[in-house]
Amino acid sequence: MKRQLTPHRLALAVTALSSALWLAGCGGPKAVPGQLSEVKTEPAGPAAAIGPAARASNAATAREYRRDAARHIYEANKSRIYSGQLPPMLYAVGTLQVHLDAGGKVVSLHWMRAPKHAPEVIAEIERFVLQASPFPPATCLGAVTWTDTWLWDKSGRFQLDTLTEGQQ
Repeated sequence: MKRQLTPHRLALAVTALSSALWLAGCGGPKAVPGQLSEVKTEPAGPAAAIGPAARASNAATAREYRRDAARHIYEANKSRIYSGQLPPMLYAVGTLQVHLDAGGKVVSLHWMRAPKHAPEVIAEIERFVLQASPFPPATCLGAVTWTDTWLWDKSGRFQLDTLTEGQQ
């Protein structure tokens, strides 16, 4: 015996689905987790404010914005920047897209080329990006996607392709 979908049953199903969707959205905005690692942002507070205050960017294109975002990462991670020309063989190379909202907050991460042989590098890069948020707001662009290639040395220090000093 088949059950008919009566208006009453349809209303109950719609109500149940609406309630489930509403509950799934509860809890407020979530921090953006790392895309390929389990890294999370630190809770807000004095210890989490490791990065410099982000000055606004006047970049007119996403390509111009790269330099401002790269400088922001360098400023937040001074002790981890590889000084001088990188060695001929790098431990890892990865290209990451970072989607930022109009205020410079990280919305999402997307690996275009992830160094999957070095999951610890993936986690470190994601942590650096998430902890450096907010990035300089792109006043002319609003929301922007910053794409850069991370050049990682076996010492754990790095350069970004945008600001690289070259390779031996």
